[in-house]
Amino acid sequence: MIRLTNLIFPLGASHSEIEKGILSRLHIESKQLKSWKLFKKSIDARKKPSIMQVLTILASVKNEDRVLHRFIKDKNVQKYVAEPYLIQHYALSKKERPIVIGFGPAGMFAAYYLAKAGLCPIVLERGAPVEERQKQVKHFWKTGQLNPNSNVQFGEGGAGTFSDGKLTTGIKDRRIRFVLETFVQYGAPEEILYLAKPHIGTDHLVDVVRNMRLAIQGLGGEIIFHARFVDYMQENGYISEVLYEIEQKIHTIRTHTCIAAMGHSARDIFSMLYDKGIPMEPKSFAVGMRIEHSQAWLDQAMYGQKSNPPELPVADYKMAVHLPTGRSLYTFCMCPGGEVVAAASESGRLVVNGMSNHARNGNNANSALLVGISPKDFSSLHPLAGVAFQRQLEENAFHAGGDTYAAPVCCVGDFLQKRTPSGLGVIKPTYPLGIKLAEPEKYLPTFITETLRSGLAAMEQKLHGFTVDDAVLTGVESRSSSPVRIKRDETCESIGLHGLYPCGEGAGYAGGITSAAVDGLRCAENASQRYYNTV
Repeated sequence: MIRLTNLIFPLGASHSEIEKGILSRLHIESKQLKSWKLFKKSIDARKKPSIMQVLTILASVKNEDRVLHRFIKDKNVQKYVAEPYLIQHYALSKKERPIVIGFGPAGMFAAYYLAKAGLCPIVLERGAPVEERQKQVKHFWKTGQLNPNSNVQFGEGGAGTFSDGKLTTGIKDRRIRFVLETFVQYGAPEEILYLAKPHIGTDHLVDVVRNMRLAIQGLGGEIIFHARFVDYMQENGYISEVLYEIEQKIHTIRTHTCIAAMGHSARDIFSMLYDKGIPMEPKSFAVGMRIEHSQAWLDQAMYGQKSNPPELPVADYKMAVHLPTGRSLYTFCMCPGGEVVAAASESGRLVVNGMSNHARNGNNANSALLVGISPKDFSSLHPLAGVAFQRQLEENAFHAGGDTYAAPVCCVGDFLQKRTPSGLGVIKPTYPLGIKLAEPEKYLPTFITETLRSGLAAMEQKLHGFTVDDAVLTGVESRSSSPVRIKRDETCESIGLHGLYPCGEGAGYAGGITSAAVDGLRCAENASQRYYNTV
């Protein structure tokens, strides 16, 4: 196969037009082209309103070596060799099956690997199956009655299930393609294999998650829901038992392998592991608010035209500014055509996040506006000081919203001018549990609010209209990543306990659906080596 990069076509170019472009680029006749497929697609809107699509194509041609020889110095015409991701099959060398804690992206792909390897993993998930979890989340959004073990943060699929389902990642890893192909195999749109900014959407993620669960079970895996990991036992420095709780009853499973993929909000597990002496350290994370704009405004601002053709994706943005103070402000988890959702997992603490469906057809665009936080900002050097910092902000936001899970909001104009919020403009908040007008100073420290003000002004220079007066700010966004890193060695094993594999976002080794899934695979690869009798 030949990989052709940076092929530029107008929006809506037909199959035959693209094929003509391939022939022209390779200087070959149509009879030499055996087949081709789209490998990557992105949009170039830098010269708006003239918007183009940039494609990467995989082409199969006759006399491939001869064709490639003509382009030996052309980096946009290269031989493509697929790197298949292979899973070694093992036989259980010991009686105990591997345990996976948590069934978010990291735990799901760890369990999927172990199941395909023939190791029959047991997954402990504190929340509910995704069908039941959906009902519980909607009930919370309607009534404010929170289930602390099954919510936006906890339950089958993890926090990513109630998000935009974005699959973009900054890491480079051969496992990424396997993750995307697996998602497609179990129901995700095939376009995620080639779009430059792939996303699944909450509505599709629910089906994908359920289908992966059924596949794992079909391969001999077992998923135990409503099972909260509460303790473990060890023998001679090796994990020997895992203890979990269901309806206030403790159960025990013997094992010598446990992948801990508990997610970034499993604060009780962080505390338990710390109390048992598992080495960990505080890590940098970020907190801030959600900003909402009109999606129609954003589409016009990004594409330069009032009416966009159907070939154009719903517009999004990604920005970061570095300020003279040494602080930074950046956008995160941008949800085009989405909504701001209630994402609390602890009683009396308010958290917001963003979510959108695959169509991204809501009236508002929203994104987190985050200020970087480092351990030096905490009042303590304790490994769990970041957790305490998050909790304090969430309690402050809960009180600022009126102690009912209503969210504190204000308009950007009032915030920038330091005015007491007096009302809303054209843009209506999408947060489901009601709002209360409140200054962000009521729940955020001064260094964060001042960074937000300076950063917003700088972002306005990048995207005109970003600080329109009636854009809505909703707080508090505090769960962008884990505030803890559980130390592990080069084989992903805890440096404090053999057989324990801290994994994914919660352990501090990932930052999104795809990177968490990749880390789940990496941990499973290493953990499976303990079952050394191959088939």
